[in-house]
Amino acid sequence: MKSGHNVRILAASFAHTRSVQPDKQPNLTTELIEGICFQWIDTPKYQGNGIGRIWNMLRFVVSAWRAAPAIVDEFKPDVVIASSTYPMDIWAARRIARLAKAKLVFEVHDLWPLSPMSLGGMSRWHPFIMLVQLAEDTAYRVSDQVVSILPKTLEYMRTRGLDPAKWSHVPNGIALQDYSQKSEMPSDVALGIQNIKRTGLPLIGYAGAHGVANALDTLLDAAILLRGKAEFILVGKGPEKERLLARVQKEKIHNMHFLGSIPKQSVPAFLNSIDIAYIGWEPCELYKFGIAPNKLMDYMMAAKPIVHSVDAGNDLVADSNCGLSVPPNDPIAIVGAIEKLIALPEGDRRTLGKNGQQFVRANHSYEILAGNFIHALH
Repeated sequence: MKSGHNVRILAASFAHTRSVQPDKQPNLTTELIEGICFQWIDTPKYQGNGIGRIWNMLRFVVSAWRAAPAIVDEFKPDVVIASSTYPMDIWAARRIARLAKAKLVFEVHDLWPLSPMSLGGMSRWHPFIMLVQLAEDTAYRVSDQVVSILPKTLEYMRTRGLDPAKWSHVPNGIALQDYSQKSEMPSDVALGIQNIKRTGLPLIGYAGAHGVANALDTLLDAAILLRGKAEFILVGKGPEKERLLARVQKEKIHNMHFLGSIPKQSVPAFLNSIDIAYIGWEPCELYKFGIAPNKLMDYMMAAKPIVHSVDAGNDLVADSNCGLSVPPNDPIAIVGAIEKLIALPEGDRRTLGKNGQQFVRANHSYEILAGNFIHALH
């Protein structure tokens, strides 16, 4: 990262590398990765979103708080960034910043406790939610700067005590070099696509998780309406995949094809093999604060026209004019968007795809975002 300033930055982020015995004091493990020194804190392994995950979080925060003097002695940071899904690590980051006399930055990925309350149905008066709320309010009050990945969070954060002058927006991004190192698809997936192409129909593709939030039932509904007009190909895995497969078989949706999971580095090759990319979302109150899906940037970097089924505070597809956006859970609207894109001349579809690629390069490369983040610090 090139910058006109020589700044030592410490990012305190939740992670675990191995399980530890309950009675063992967690320790710091130092690792050098691509010239950057990482210190890992051992925490207990867990599965799911139950008490094990909460215990993991608390062990990390307490361990980082205790290790603060050693961390400051080794790194001597000018800036400490608390960057995590949950806000409790602000307490450890604040201690590190105070000892180092450093600037404290709170980077927000998701709005907690709103997310577990909205998506997990947890009560506002649940002890864990009350702890998270205390941490969030503390973070907005004590941080020198708050950087939000989501673009529409300022008004909400003001209601929790944030001084608006502290707020900045730096979205998710991509490493451009990742898209110059493409790899082939697994042979079974490549063969499957080759066979589907023999129909001569346009290919609509989806690459990513098969979960409830991905609104794939709506895509199946659209595929039924487009029988004989388009073929649909999905790659990936997730908790909903088996149920979706069963629905395809029961309803004889012969133009819907579920292929195997592919590595991330093969996603560009898959996207290059299709004509139109699809991404959809279930309606969610939290999306009014914005969305930041890396998968959408993969689509845009592949220079493919996109059908985006969404209702959110931001919309990269509309902003970049790289496809068509429609309301969520509306298969008829999805069909209309697909038919409109299919009817376009090939050159016009290529132009839409290039619009998305150019937009990501200009606004979401790590080089651009790193400069924006450093600018926010000053």
